Amino acid sequence: MTDGPSLRQLLSAIGEPLVQLRAGPGDLPVHGLAILDPDDDPGAYRGELVLIIGARGRDALRYLRAAARRGAAAVAVKSEEPDTAQLEAAADDAGIGLLVVQPRARWDQLAALVRELLDSAALTAGLRDDESDRDLFSLAQTVAALTGGIVSIEDATYRLLAYSRSDDEVDELRRLTILGWKGPERYLELLREWGVYQRLRSGEEVVDLEERPELGIRRRLAVGIRAGSQHLGAIWVQQGAQPFAEQAESALLGAARMAALSMLTQRGLPGVRSRNELITGLLDGRVSADLVAGQLGLDPAAPSVVLAFAARTIEPDLPEHELHLAELARVVSVHLTAHRRGALVGSIGGRVYAVLPATTAATGLAERVVDVLKRRTALTVQAGIGSTAPSLRAVVTSRAEADRVLDAVSRTPDRAVGTIGDLRAEVLLGETLSLLESHSELHDPAVKSLVEHDAEHGTELAGSLLAYLDALGDVRAAAERLHVHPNTLRHRVRRASTIGGIDLDDPAHRVVCHLNLLLATRF
Repeated sequence: MTDGPSLRQLLSAIGEPLVQLRAGPGDLPVHGLAILDPDDDPGAYRGELVLIIGARGRDALRYLRAAARRGAAAVAVKSEEPDTAQLEAAADDAGIGLLVVQPRARWDQLAALVRELLDSAALTAGLRDDESDRDLFSLAQTVAALTGGIVSIEDATYRLLAYSRSDDEVDELRRLTILGWKGPERYLELLREWGVYQRLRSGEEVVDLEERPELGIRRRLAVGIRAGSQHLGAIWVQQGAQPFAEQAESALLGAARMAALSMLTQRGLPGVRSRNELITGLLDGRVSADLVAGQLGLDPAAPSVVLAFAARTIEPDLPEHELHLAELARVVSVHLTAHRRGALVGSIGGRVYAVLPATTAATGLAERVVDVLKRRTALTVQAGIGSTAPSLRAVVTSRAEADRVLDAVSRTPDRAVGTIGDLRAEVLLGETLSLLESHSELHDPAVKSLVEHDAEHGTELAGSLLAYLDALGDVRAAAERLHVHPNTLRHRVRRASTIGGIDLDDPAHRVVCHLNLLLATRF
C-alpha cells in the first residue's frame, strides 16, 4: 500500500484551529476516510481516518477504541475541554492519532475536503520519487521563461513537486519551501487567512498576491491545478528582479492545465496515458478520430485546423535538437492550452503540431507563440497553418497542408507564419519540384550539362540563367540581382543556351528548364 498523506499534511491543508492534532505522531500516514455513526456497526478501518459523528467528548470514547481495534490510523472527534483530555489519553493508549474538531465545523464539509485531499495525494503520489518528476520540472522551467518569474509546483497538501532553477533572488517563503519540500506552516496559515487557498480551490482564477516586505514575501501569481472538479495542487510564480511578462497570467493558466495532464498521466489513469499517442495517431491517420474524440471528450464533427511549428535554431542531427524540440512542444502546449482547453498538441519528427477548433484566430495565436519563443527561449520558430478541416476526421488533410505551408515558410527566413492563402504559389511550386525530384527520368539533361560545366570550369552559367528566367527575361533586373553588368549576363545566357542546347524561345522548353534549374539549385 502506497503511503498516503500524513496527519500533519492533512492538517496543513485543512487549517488549524478548525482541526487540531491532539495525540499521535504527525507523520502518521492516512490511507483513506471512513465515517463511524453510533447507529452503525463498526467496519474495518485499516490505515483510515475515522470521523466519529453523532457522539461528542467522553461519549465518543467507546467508538474511538472500537475504531482503533479495527485498524484505524486516527479518529476525528468533536470535543471541548475537559473531555478532550480523556480522549487524548485513550488515543495514546490505543496508539492512534486524535484530531479534535471544533464544534462549529460541519462533518459533511470536512469529509468532502479530506476525501479531496486524499484523492489528490493518491494522484500525485510518487511524482517526486522517481523519473516521473522530470515533466513537472521541465514545465516549471518553461513557465519561468514565459512569465519571467520563479516557479514552484505543489500538490493539494502543499508538498513541493517541482521548481524552476533561478539565479534570481528568492524570498524567504520560496527558500523555506525548497529546503523543506513544503510550505512553512506560518506562511500557510497566512495564505489561508487571506483566502488565497480557497480561491485556488474554487476555479481557474489566477490569484495575484501583492508584495509583503514586512513578511519577506514578494509579489506572486498563483493558479490552481484541476482535473474537472478535482483540485490537484497549485503553481506559484514569484516575481524576481524584473516585472512579470505581459502574458504571464495566460501562460500560467495554460501551465496549470498541462500540469493536470502530467499528474494524471503519471498515475496511468485510463484514457490519459496514451494522450500523445492518440494525438499523433490522429495526425498521421493511424488512429480514428472517433476514438480520439471519445477518449479526450471532443466532438468528432467539429471543424478543426492544424498548426505546424518547427525551430530553425539548430540542425536536426545535433544532440541539442531533442532538447529544443521538447521546449518547443512545452511552450506551444502552454500557450494554446491557455486559449483553448481542448487544444491537442503532439510532436512528430522534428515538428510540433496543434489541432484547434476552426473558430480560433489561428494566425494571430501562432504569431504570438513564435514571438514568445523568440523573446523568452531564444528559439527561432516558424509556423504553417493548414486550411480548415470540416471535422476532426479530416485533420490529416489539414496537417498535410500545414506541412506544405511550413516547407514554403522555411524557404523565406524573414517570414514567421504562413497560410495557404499567403503562400499558395510557393506551396504549389514546392509540390511540383518535389514531384519532379522523385522522377529522375523527367530531369532535363540540358540543365545537368550546365551544372556539370560550371563545376568543371568554375563558371556561373546555371545560376545566371536561373536569375534571367526568374526576372522574366529582364536582363537589367537579373544583372542587378547578380551584381554584374547587363552585357556580362547576356553573354552568360547565350553561352548557357549554346552549351545546354536550350531553346529559350520555346515556352515549354523555358518552363522545363526553369523548374529543373530551381531543383538543381535546391530552391
